[in-house]
Amino acid sequence: MMQGNIRQAPAASPLEEVEAALRRAAEALRRQQRPDGHWVFELEADATIPAEYVLLRHYLAEPEDSALEAKIGAYLRRIQGAHGGWPLFHGGAFDLSASVKAYFCLKMIGDDPQAPHMARARAAILAAGGARRANVFTRILLAQFGELSWRYVPTIPVEMILAPRWLPVHLSKMSYWARTVLVPLLVLQALRVRARNPRGVRIPELFCAAARPPRRHGHQHPGWAMFFNGLDRVLKLGEPFWPRALRRRAIARCVDFVTERLNGEDGLGAIYPAMANSVMMFDALGYPPDHPDRAIARRSIEKLLVVADDEAYCQPCVSPVWDTALVSHALMEAGGQADMAAARRGLEWLRPLQELEVKGDWAEWRPDVRPGGWAFQYRNAHYPDLDDTAVVVMAMDRARDACDAGYDAAIDRAVEWTTGLQSRDGGWGAFDADNHHQYLNNIPFADHGALLDPPTADVSARCISMLAQLGEAPDSSRMRAALGFLLREQLADGSWFGRWGVNYIYGTWSALCALNAVGTEEVAPAIRRGAEWLLAIQNADGGWGEACDSYKLDYRSYEAAASTASQTAWALLGLMAAGEVDHPAVARGIAWLQAQQDDDGLWSQEAHTGGGFPRVFYLRYHGYPKFFPLWALARYRNLKRSNARRVPHGM
Repeated sequence: MMQGNIRQAPAASPLEEVEAALRRAAEALRRQQRPDGHWVFELEADATIPAEYVLLRHYLAEPEDSALEAKIGAYLRRIQGAHGGWPLFHGGAFDLSASVKAYFCLKMIGDDPQAPHMARARAAILAAGGARRANVFTRILLAQFGELSWRYVPTIPVEMILAPRWLPVHLSKMSYWARTVLVPLLVLQALRVRARNPRGVRIPELFCAAARPPRRHGHQHPGWAMFFNGLDRVLKLGEPFWPRALRRRAIARCVDFVTERLNGEDGLGAIYPAMANSVMMFDALGYPPDHPDRAIARRSIEKLLVVADDEAYCQPCVSPVWDTALVSHALMEAGGQADMAAARRGLEWLRPLQELEVKGDWAEWRPDVRPGGWAFQYRNAHYPDLDDTAVVVMAMDRARDACDAGYDAAIDRAVEWTTGLQSRDGGWGAFDADNHHQYLNNIPFADHGALLDPPTADVSARCISMLAQLGEAPDSSRMRAALGFLLREQLADGSWFGRWGVNYIYGTWSALCALNAVGTEEVAPAIRRGAEWLLAIQNADGGWGEACDSYKLDYRSYEAAASTASQTAWALLGLMAAGEVDHPAVARGIAWLQAQQDDDGLWSQEAHTGGGFPRVFYLRYHGYPKFFPLWALARYRNLKRSNARRVPHGM
């Protein structure tokens, strides 16, 4: 049945009108290509990163930049929710931790605590139990500023960097983002250097006297949580007695880890929290601001800023490889001469970014595999990812089919690396193989429930799509294992979970593309069930939508949400992969995209439809409503004009 109660879907449009719409979109995207051939769009999260950026400057007592602070303040005030606090995504519910950081930031830059917006935020924070009940990372920040005792922060001794790999709690068993954030944080916890805070701003008004941090979170098992909380108490008691020589050796090992992975001006792990922690680590160890390691780490953060005339914010990271690969796909689907030329320029920009030398952290568990992947960011040699690599390979394969572009060596090496990181259950995680030590999400530090990088349906689907597009036999051992994983991941309603995009629409699109590319009778029932699910959740206006709330732990079934351009495009691409190009629902979805196209030829969207960490951190990819709708329109035109109805590519 159709979902939603927005206006009725417009009538289907002739292919000439679809052609005109996609031409406008393709031309607009080509205009946004950078001179060197790549695309990169803004990547926006929530209030936490810009607030942390301002607080970092005051932690370090850096020179004041009142103009930049004013712009960040304007941004934070604009995205404040009607509930008084700050959400994790556009239109979302109040989030305590984001609200504490945003309030602290605004007070730091001079907002009057009695101003209406500050009073509303303070009331919402106190109603939620106050700042002491915020998440671990927020409590660490509060402890650094002297607002909270370190006893309210889980103890992770810096000596864990020296632990043997066979221990149950070991850095190599955590995700890449956890490792890069945690290692410099181990030093900060050991040294407990107080923030400079030259303005002396405090926030005692955000604390409730009786409130305490929660002992267990919804994703945590009671038994495991009790065990790790008990261990935390033991570690707190024993911490004063750690041998000093051992502590010095552990700190030195942490510094070695960070400096090896500093990654130039792209920063440690190329993600803001790790980059900020590396700067604070160097500062805590006495490195002066002009020390090469500290200076380059600090410069990496500045490259994340988005500064406009009236507002500014800090991105969590940047997405040029992902953006460029996906735009290249969309333009090759559009297929005009100028489109193909622009796509080839994008692929030529991508070619030298393949990592062929550095064996990153992934090699801890797969030491015999040669590197060969692409990262998400400009540079991140230690942390390429399987999703980006598969998408780049499929684009290069399409280009060599069209123009003999000479990508054979790059593709072969990428396939070697990708298949080398297939997990034992047949699936793929984003950065590591077999990273599924679920008990670790029960440690007090893991209150976000995102300490791991296990195989997921969406990344696995992308790797299957890549292999199938390249001609991998469906009955090869690695393909059978991969298909077994993907088919097991399908839910009873026919959908698939989307780890890196919101959410079941994203996962289902990804899986349907993969199963279509495989094209055997074995997968036909799963395709049919996935398509039926997408058809059942179409909104009355012709589009598709899904909110970030679908990541909740007690999710039961799809809940209607307003249509968005990116999710409508994913649903359409999924349905067309399932062979439904002639279904009336597809025509209605195409008409919805045409009706929503802006005057500049692209689409607008405020919704966060990218996944960072489910229930904790979401992403608004500014590029998603620009290139995915073009892709859907162009595919619709191509299939309707052809004699075949089967999508000939992996995605």
